[in-house]
Amino acid sequence: MRILSVDLGTSNTVAVLSAHGRPPRVVEVDGSATMPSAVFADEDGTLMVGRDAERRARLDPTRFEPNPKRRVDEQTLLLGSDVVPVNEALAAVLRRVLEETSRQLGGDHPDEIRLTHPAQWGPVRRNVLLSAARLAGMRTAVSLVPEPVAAAAHFASFPGKALAPGQALAVYDLGAGTFDVAVVGATQNGYAVLAEDGLPDLGGLDVDQALLVHVGREVSHKDPQRWQRLLRPESTPDRRTRRALQEDVKAAKEALSRHPQTEVPMPEPFTDVLVTRAELEALVRPAMLRSVELLARTVRSAGLAPERLAGIYLVGGSSRLPLVGTMIAEKIGVVPGSLDQPETAVALGAHHVASDGISMRTQNVEGHIAATGTGAHPVGPAQGPAQGPAQTGPHAPPPVASLPGTQSGPYGTPSGPYPPPHAQQSYPPSGPQQALGGQQQPAPSNFPSGFPTVKKEEEKKPAAKRKKVIIGAVAAVIVLLAAGAAFFLWPDSSSGTTYTADQCQKPGAPEDRGFTRCLRQLAGKVPDNGQCNPGTGNAAIAPPANENFGVSVTCSTPALAGAQVTYIHGTSQDALKEYSDRLLASTKAEQVQAQWKGNGLDGTYSSSAGATSSVLVFRVGDRPLIGVLYQTKGTDQQGTASDLADYFEKNIQPGVAS
Repeated sequence: MRILSVDLGTSNTVAVLSAHGRPPRVVEVDGSATMPSAVFADEDGTLMVGRDAERRARLDPTRFEPNPKRRVDEQTLLLGSDVVPVNEALAAVLRRVLEETSRQLGGDHPDEIRLTHPAQWGPVRRNVLLSAARLAGMRTAVSLVPEPVAAAAHFASFPGKALAPGQALAVYDLGAGTFDVAVVGATQNGYAVLAEDGLPDLGGLDVDQALLVHVGREVSHKDPQRWQRLLRPESTPDRRTRRALQEDVKAAKEALSRHPQTEVPMPEPFTDVLVTRAELEALVRPAMLRSVELLARTVRSAGLAPERLAGIYLVGGSSRLPLVGTMIAEKIGVVPGSLDQPETAVALGAHHVASDGISMRTQNVEGHIAATGTGAHPVGPAQGPAQGPAQTGPHAPPPVASLPGTQSGPYGTPSGPYPPPHAQQSYPPSGPQQALGGQQQPAPSNFPSGFPTVKKEEEKKPAAKRKKVIIGAVAAVIVLLAAGAAFFLWPDSSSGTTYTADQCQKPGAPEDRGFTRCLRQLAGKVPDNGQCNPGTGNAAIAPPANENFGVSVTCSTPALAGAQVTYIHGTSQDALKEYSDRLLASTKAEQVQAQWKGNGLDGTYSSSAGATSSVLVFRVGDRPLIGVLYQTKGTDQQGTASDLADYFEKNIQPGVAS
């Protein structure tokens, strides 16, 4: 079994391969364990990556993007005069890794590929990553692994560091682009993300910028105009000089992790600048304090005290800053550890997550915290794929094969909990307890419900009495529902009435405000919050006169300017798909896709945002029902396809929107 794990980072990409029964090893690309995630667009349209891209950037920096992952929410990149879709830029990086891996395997491809991603990434971002994998030629089984789960698995793979059920590990991930923190708990079934958070504006690139500003204060007075040309280059020579200066500043930052002082080479007419570790720490201390405070809050939201953690694990290249460990020890009271190269920990850890427990989706922590008052975030089985027509075209979800012996989640990705690397290891049958200082302490109450709990005897006694009360209450509810059923012939947004696929194959006569019963199920709570009228509303989305789609109703969306949502109950899924594909193509922009589920329905949605309009189509997998969220953009509206997808998930999606 040949398994390839890839951690596509903001600044660097790391790949790990296990093959021929040998232990996992880092795949060296161009002679290095880390490959820059940089992309350069050549004039002939070729995308160069890694160190080749960095070298070419000195010739024409306008055609260079050093951190494409940081721009995952954008549809395209402007590299010189070329417009490059973001997923194609990411695909170029993954393709280079796959090519080198295949070369080392004698021309063969891996049997399984695992891609890591930040735990907070939603379906839109994860779909961009899956799309990039497909474009890169990764045709074998592809799975997504949340980065903190991979980091926890790597921590637990070291001798004496295995996480027994009930123990929890905090993962402090300071990468180049973002800071992410998560508390990962070990259960008898695997791992669970108990709490997670992050800072999108804090990473190694921000440290580099702070150091560049500091250096500028030291030298800019000598030639202020020349310094401004460096900060805002307009000519190719100035862009080359700025690129070289940025690389030297980054190298100086890395050197200060090893030495107390170093020099930053400066371009003419400026003199070189001596910087010390103390100066750098003074510059970044406020930002680092934010990350440590967020770490403390995340641990508390998981229902844990810091001293109950099995450890705090540092990952990400920027966590090498000595100040990070010092501040965590001072503020949290726990000395953090880094058991390996922090840049490679996540990719290595993905190998230690059991293959039958990988899932591409983690749940929404904010929603869970709001609902329960805790940060508990157990990773459970994902929903199965929609049974609708397959999507095709350049932006369709990539065909991802399931791993043997697993269920399939969205796009065929295996679902379920995350088993630990040593699943065969037995633990005492003491339940959710963890050893700390030789004592057994109970695990937090927000561990997954599958986690066995040892109750005190006196707590068990009232259970029989409660059971009787519940049975009586249920019986009363059943009687009331049976009596009231005769009065309800029409389902409203809160009734929970659902219809089968067979019942929805034909529109039938519209009833309430122009809705058919099946359309009303698709609309959910939207009609309660907006004005609805029969028809398609905006003429831009009206089907041609010779196409009869049956019943359509359009509702206003007060929270989104210039937008409406139209529900259509047709007679043919194929005709509705052809119609909706035309709407999406009319924006002439890249699409993002994901799955949705609610009100007894499930399917996929596709979102696209052009210069003058944005459109999101949500389809039902097994019946001729669609919804169209359409927005006409004003001159001051700059919403992206991801923004529209976020609005759909919060305000329109059946069963989720409030």
